[in-house]
Amino acid sequence: MSLTRDLDQYLRHVSIERGLSANTVAAYRRDLTMYLEWLASRTVTEIGNVEREHVSDFLRHLATREDTPLTATSLARVLSSVRGLHRFLLEEERIEVDVARDVKPPKLPSRLPKALSIEQVTALLEASGGDDPQSLRDRALLELLYATGARVSEAVSLNVDDVFDEDIVRLIGKGNKERIVPVGSYARHALDAYLVRARPVFSVRGTATPALFLGARGQRVSRQNAWLIIRAAAERAGLTAEVSPHTLRHSFATHLLQGGADVRVVQELLGHSSVATTQIYTLVTADTLRDMYTTAHPRAR
Repeated sequence: MSLTRDLDQYLRHVSIERGLSANTVAAYRRDLTMYLEWLASRTVTEIGNVEREHVSDFLRHLATREDTPLTATSLARVLSSVRGLHRFLLEEERIEVDVARDVKPPKLPSRLPKALSIEQVTALLEASGGDDPQSLRDRALLELLYATGARVSEAVSLNVDDVFDEDIVRLIGKGNKERIVPVGSYARHALDAYLVRARPVFSVRGTATPALFLGARGQRVSRQNAWLIIRAAAERAGLTAEVSPHTLRHSFATHLLQGGADVRVVQELLGHSSVATTQIYTLVTADTLRDMYTTAHPRAR
């Protein structure tokens, strides 16, 4: 096929003349093979017959297909591969017009964060209610994540000295930006119990470290450890929804806004550089209000 020959020439070009890595060339091959197969399904077998609408429709297909639709990031990568092929063929005078040059990826709807209900969060936290050192640590970690909206990387990077003034924690976020976040009484009590009754047990098992949350061997708890702690608590709580460390961050923001907090305050607490990032949570609360209205109002439907 002519399209297959064009693809082979382009891949040789990026591999030999541009010196791209084998992994990058393989990624181009995957993206563009998918593109050519889609064109063939539309009876387009010559690159000169490809129109701008073909490229747009291909991207829309990838974004809306039932089987593993692509995210915005993946669509941008595929479009970059397609543009590279068309640009090369234009330079090689195989085509007269680069129809892919000005194509934009389809705008995908905002993906709303998944938040647990307050009752689900309570069940999750209480699922780590034991008195053994591991349970005390797990409860303190979960309470802190929900009380502060910290990213999991921020929580596991905490040192003991970052918790101070009884109800304040210092978090270091993206770009090494520091922010101060209040800690509620439930999280404070859980942290106190962990620091007094559990952390000393873990600390003697390893080398001295200032880390706040320690593993069984006295080392700093990793992000993967934190993920496993949350997943295990979710299973014990009988939660069927997917729960990750970021779920507690989403729940923190959503519950604050539902309780009447100003979006600018939530922005500061989350460490977002732009309020636009925080405002997506207002869509979550709006959806909740809409569902409640539709269910409760006698003339809503």
